[in-house]
Amino acid sequence: MKYYLLLLLAVISLQCNTTPNMQQTPVTIHAIRLKPGQDLQQEIDSLVAREHITAGWIMTCVGSLTQTNLRYANQPNGSSLQGHFEIVSLTGTVSINGSHLHMSISDSTGTTIGGHLLPGNIIYTTAEIVIGQSHQHIFTREKDGTTPWEELQIQKQ
Repeated sequence: MKYYLLLLLAVISLQCNTTPNMQQTPVTIHAIRLKPGQDLQQEIDSLVAREHITAGWIMTCVGSLTQTNLRYANQPNGSSLQGHFEIVSLTGTVSINGSHLHMSISDSTGTTIGGHLLPGNIIYTTAEIVIGQSHQHIFTREKDGTTPWEELQIQKQ
């Protein structure tokens, strides 16, 4: 696992250093592995609080679940499922000021669904998560009049 993470970081570093006109910005990488029975959202929130991440994003996540809880598009409440599911994607922004995460999962037949991540996504075997952190930004969530929701606001530090 460490070898693959180091290889990923080396490739990312190479791309950043060889791309002309690309702004060099400091990024911190946080990697965690969750174990059976842990709650995906709660553990991400705990890492964000522990590391005091004010502007972060999910770089990658793979793993499996025995229980899911997602809010599907334009639905007021979450929907829970029991079984065995693969996490095929997790994406979004994280911050001590509020996070916004979406996840896609697939079942044993490959049927894939996705939605807004809620508490209650319980790890089956593992979840391997890499989070990037910018030290030049602050992410907040505020109502700005464009939607009825608290939307991402981006500030420079």
